[in-house]
Amino acid sequence: MADGILAAAMTIGAVNGALTRQDVVETGATAPLNQPEVPAGLPAAPTAPSVVQHLGAAHPWQVLLAILATAPLVTRRRYPLASFWLIIATSQIYHLSHGFDATFTFIACVIAAYSAAMDSPYRALAIGSTLVGAGLIIGTHAESVPTIRPGLVTLLFMIPVGIVANAIHTWRQRVRQVEAEQERARRVAADEERARIARELHDVVTHNVSVMVVQAGAARAVIETSPELAREALLAVEAGGRAAMSELRHVMGLLTMSSDGSEAARQSDLVPTPGLHQLDDLVTRMRQTGVPVELTVTGSPTPLPAGMDLAAYRVVQEALTNTVKHAVGASVSVAIDYGPGEVRMEVADTGGTPASSSRSGAQRGLAGLRDRLAVYGGTLEAGKNPKGGYRVRAVIPVVTS
Repeated sequence: MADGILAAAMTIGAVNGALTRQDVVETGATAPLNQPEVPAGLPAAPTAPSVVQHLGAAHPWQVLLAILATAPLVTRRRYPLASFWLIIATSQIYHLSHGFDATFTFIACVIAAYSAAMDSPYRALAIGSTLVGAGLIIGTHAESVPTIRPGLVTLLFMIPVGIVANAIHTWRQRVRQVEAEQERARRVAADEERARIARELHDVVTHNVSVMVVQAGAARAVIETSPELAREALLAVEAGGRAAMSELRHVMGLLTMSSDGSEAARQSDLVPTPGLHQLDDLVTRMRQTGVPVELTVTGSPTPLPAGMDLAAYRVVQEALTNTVKHAVGASVSVAIDYGPGEVRMEVADTGGTPASSSRSGAQRGLAGLRDRLAVYGGTLEAGKNPKGGYRVRAVIPVVTS
């Protein structure tokens, strides 16, 4: 908007100067410097008379040149060098004709030169262009440089003031834009962190609570007929509760960790971050709930980074949890394959009676797993098994040194 207003003002002034073309007065030759001084009382030596050249009104093409010598200021920031050279070229052609006011065309050249030097990404070319343009203005046509008049001095003073004011306004706008972008980035980061925390809490709480509910239900069913089995089920509930509390303390420790969090973690009683090396314990807990689980590991186990190892563990944990909740009476097979450059996981159940009427919670958990794996370039597929039941497959690429 500022460039448009500036270009419009310069163009109006240049067009007005073209339409009010001034006549050119050519004075006669003056007396030689060594001419003797005329005594007082005698008439002065005659001089050649002044000649007035009546130029008449400007032609339409000259008015068009006046417009082209100022209007390109509207693009002085987007195309600084192109605007500069268009203004310089048309200004030189415009002032080949006599009698036109050079005030506005000269100011347009100065502003275009400033924009070329400040805004062009081609620094050397911009500086060279401004020097060549200055040489053309000063060395070719005297009429391309305006005569300094009192009114022109005021105008020449106000133009830099306007440019500086516009620069300060632009700088403030950019500062506000940067602050707004930083605020948006902070909100996005906070949303992503909340989503990560929600996924972690979902994986920890859902699995352990689901196992505890199954064990508590089994204990209730046999507490009168088989107290020993009820006792084992309650012990499993207690173990599940302890595991849930340990993992929750681990999550809370990560959330509250300060700059010296590594030292605080060493001094706390947090359990190690879960990983594929703890699948045996996970499968054992599932078997204690009465779910037949078969674990198969093929290939050479490769140590994974902590985050990747946790994501792989959560895939198996979520799949087993969904089996407990949605396929009561099913048996499960867990297959881990350490292949070249990747780790493949597959958890498939044989199908059973759903303990829950909806799988919406399972879908949320699987969506969270996809987000986890996407961080490491992994993929996850979940759906009905052609052989019956439900199957979850995941692949995580592993870069080996």
